[in-house]
Amino acid sequence: MQPTATVLVYSDNASTREQVRLAAGRRPAADVPEVEFIECATLPAVLKELDEGGVDVCVFDGEAKPAGGMGVCRQIKDEIFRAPPVLLLIGRPQDAWLATWSRAEAAVTLPVDPVEFADALAALLRSKRAVGA
Repeated sequence: MQPTATVLVYSDNASTREQVRLAAGRRPAADVPEVEFIECATLPAVLKELDEGGVDVCVFDGEAKPAGGMGVCRQIKDEIFRAPPVLLLIGRPQDAWLATWSRAEAAVTLPVDPVEFADALAALLRSKRAVGA
């Protein structure tokens, strides 16, 4: 993996995108690269960024409107060859089965818990590095 990792954050809510940035910090764990964020508030922006390539991990807000993160996740898994791993933000722990349906690699609940989020993001970055090696 490159010296920095690119994390695409999709949410129509600027506060949610900020929670993600603050929870991850510059580096979510000591053994993963520093992260750079690409923020998207709409589905067309997400698809444009993914088409351009270079995204290591996606963080999608399952509560986003009008295109929810779960549907967006499932769409990119169907349409984009070697789609990046997805960390899904879900509204309730009971929604974990929907995260599985969407083919997300990980899920955490909103509001974002910084420790839980950083651990999940770091795990996805590690797995991306292991696959890419």
